[in-house]
Amino acid sequence: MKIAIVEDDINMRKSLEIALSDYEEEFEVKTFRNAKEALKKLDESYDLVITDINMPGMDGIEFLETLDGRYDAIIITGNATLNRAIESIRLGVSDFLTKPFEVETLVEAIRRSKKVRARVKGSAEKEKESDTSLFYGTSPALEKTLGLARKAARSDASILLLGESGVGKELFARTIHDHSSRRDKPFVAVNMAAIPENLIESELFGFEKGAFTDAVEAKMGKFEAANGGTLFLDEIAEMPYHLQAKLLRALQEKVIHRLGSTRGIAIDVRIVTATNADIKAKMRNQEFREDLYYRIATIPILIPPLRERREEIVPIAERSLEEVVTKYDLGSKTFGKAAKEALLAYSWPGNIRELIAVVERAAILSDGEEITPEDLFLDARS
Repeated sequence: MKIAIVEDDINMRKSLEIALSDYEEEFEVKTFRNAKEALKKLDESYDLVITDINMPGMDGIEFLETLDGRYDAIIITGNATLNRAIESIRLGVSDFLTKPFEVETLVEAIRRSKKVRARVKGSAEKEKESDTSLFYGTSPALEKTLGLARKAARSDASILLLGESGVGKELFARTIHDHSSRRDKPFVAVNMAAIPENLIESELFGFEKGAFTDAVEAKMGKFEAANGGTLFLDEIAEMPYHLQAKLLRALQEKVIHRLGSTRGIAIDVRIVTATNADIKAKMRNQEFREDLYYRIATIPILIPPLRERREEIVPIAERSLEEVVTKYDLGSKTFGKAAKEALLAYSWPGNIRELIAVVERAAILSDGEEITPEDLFLDARS
């Protein structure tokens, strides 16, 4: 079992190296001083990542978000808080150990991770075999668009995903990444509309210590975090006009500058962007730069709305129902024939996101095992 240990404290790092050397027949251990160094070296040969939370540049939570579940993970920290523990669990961390701990405690955690990994290995391999494993259903419209996405993935050309809100643009971006030569490198997603305007630049490009009032330590941005992999910029049309020129320059020169630094950092990132806006209208209104559009839209891909992919509606609903009843321990629930007909008859203006929300609410509020059209409450939405 190959293990990566990410720990900025040299004494702790060396102690773990020495302690785990007693288990060299069972574990192969590599250590890294920080998350940035680890991201450059991690590949598919690693089975487990053990990381501290509080580290300069990129903390353990951000590190795990960047890894995006590609490895089993164990958190070790000397400053445990409930919020941090909950956040790490949300990211799929198998154990959360508070310093100081006995090495035997860590070894037991590693062995537990190994057992779980062995148990799920078969199902994970089956999932990888399917090109549509990220999607809950299929349809001719979806297959046609996926075919175009997989072809585009073979190159490093910039891709712009177009389509209504809720059609699954991030799933398409992940599919493009998974079918590219960068599949073993990070996939980093950023929603431009969700970041306050004054933080977008530092979020994308990072900053140096002292760059502004609250910059008590340096931090890498999303470009650096995605280096070697794919950076997905969702809602790209919402990016403030005055920052678009800096993004364009970074894409053209493949060099970024952290806030507060004059030193350029070379980046090797594949860009996938997405928007549900009429981006050409924004260009006409001088809200989006034309030169940036042509840089990001080498291959534009239009994702059809759910109303044009009706074959997917019931499979998506049934898969979502399975997840909801498991999540909330609701017992056995199924869709009745009339409920399925109601699902198919509805226009789904909010697309897949709306469908999943409707299913979750119906599952929680329905009294019987069979979900009825009344449980779906679609008449009020029409």
